[in-house]
Amino acid sequence: MEQLPHPDASMFDVAVIGGGVNGTGIARDAAGRGARVLLLEAQDLASGTSSNSSKLIHGGLRYLEHYEFGLVREALGEREILWAIAPHIIWPMRFVLPWVKGLRPRWMLRLGLFLYDHIGMRKLLLATETIRLDRHPAGKPLKPEFRHGFVYSDGWVDDARLVVLNARDAADRGAEVHTRCPMTKLERVYDHWRIDTPKGVFAARSIINAAGPSVLSVLGRSGEQPKQSIRLVRGSHIVVRKLFDHPFPYFFQLPDGRIFFAIPYEQDFTLIGTTDRDQQAGEPIVASEEEIAYLCEGASRFFAKPVTPADVVWTYSGVRPLVDDGSGKPEAATRGYRFDLTAENEGAPMLSVFGGKITTFRTLSQEAVDKLASRIPALRGDHWTHASPLPGGDFHVDEAPLQIADLRKRYPFLEQGWAERLVRSYGTIAARFLGEAKTLADCGEHFGHGLTEAEVRHLMANEWAMTAEDILWRRTKLGLHLSSEQQAALERYFQKEPVA
Repeated sequence: MEQLPHPDASMFDVAVIGGGVNGTGIARDAAGRGARVLLLEAQDLASGTSSNSSKLIHGGLRYLEHYEFGLVREALGEREILWAIAPHIIWPMRFVLPWVKGLRPRWMLRLGLFLYDHIGMRKLLLATETIRLDRHPAGKPLKPEFRHGFVYSDGWVDDARLVVLNARDAADRGAEVHTRCPMTKLERVYDHWRIDTPKGVFAARSIINAAGPSVLSVLGRSGEQPKQSIRLVRGSHIVVRKLFDHPFPYFFQLPDGRIFFAIPYEQDFTLIGTTDRDQQAGEPIVASEEEIAYLCEGASRFFAKPVTPADVVWTYSGVRPLVDDGSGKPEAATRGYRFDLTAENEGAPMLSVFGGKITTFRTLSQEAVDKLASRIPALRGDHWTHASPLPGGDFHVDEAPLQIADLRKRYPFLEQGWAERLVRSYGTIAARFLGEAKTLADCGEHFGHGLTEAEVRHLMANEWAMTAEDILWRRTKLGLHLSSEQQAALERYFQKEPVA
């Protein structure tokens, strides 16, 4: 086989395969330690599992029932760290947990919430309260039979933007990022890996396989034998027109032992999910009629106004690549993570990542880089991601309202909702693409709902957006707001504007 030339200038220290939250988090961590990093994503960033989550930064209250205290403690500890480094795309929410007669007793719920409050290094998030739903705003949309409940704290995240901003920060620190660049062949060549892609051949001293549901496929193409099996579990969500006007999301219990959320979403909607269904090979990753009906029936058990499949305006589904721990029910499978590092006598190392959840992506990334650092000296830097903000997040957690007010003062043509969306998406970076604009017309073509040519150009130039879908459903969620005609106008824009 023809060998790849291997001068230091062309050799990456680590190639990360997978542009989801784990892959981009690992690339960011490694680049920040001074390593030369390559990130390869077969499709768009966050195009799979990482843009199809429940969008929560949470400890996983229900995991306490499965005795996963270590995972819950780790996740709880990450809530305020992630909030601090990304206060534009992450913010706290007060979840309402109604007590349901005949299910978990009140004392058990209160005990679980006591542990939730006290094992995770909570400092800024508010503690649990016991409430009377007939006297609380969150009780108004519910059936009158639900009179008692609790309010506790967790966080919300724009999941796809979390991925993109990790990739952006990795690139700003020297990483080379290629999207829509599938790995077609992976082969050890003496002391390094040869990586064939449609964009050319790359060489790296090590591989981190963070391909999520495709982790075993990457191993197979490299000739490695997996030492860990995974369980693919589909989680589906539905979106309906908003069911309530207050800011409190709900955590509901069902008689089958499962739970689901109903969360304020994109100003005008309510997000309901999730299901847990084993995903079979070749099965479409879409919400089935059964799953949609299940979520509607669950919501209708609690809300005074029934929710039906006809009310659903959008659905999305993601496949979670969970560590196969032999659990019977999909919802009982661990949300923890594991690593598999090839033996030193095999040559150039490969570290494969199994499992994980969005809340623990940063600690997973840090641990992955630490594990590979024993073999790759360039990765042996200090831990740093806990204290360095993601792009646009360089302000205090309570300063988002000030950022919004300042943006409106600088750009008076911005309506309140528009300014809120920009700050919640871009933070301090929003002013970069608005530039010296004095009027809406100065921002170029207006596609609707505040999406302008200035923002689109920024997403193309700085966030790897290459299609209208990338922008409408991942960089933003404006696909829920723009009409078909407005979306078609954005499609036409991409047809006439070459993507670099």
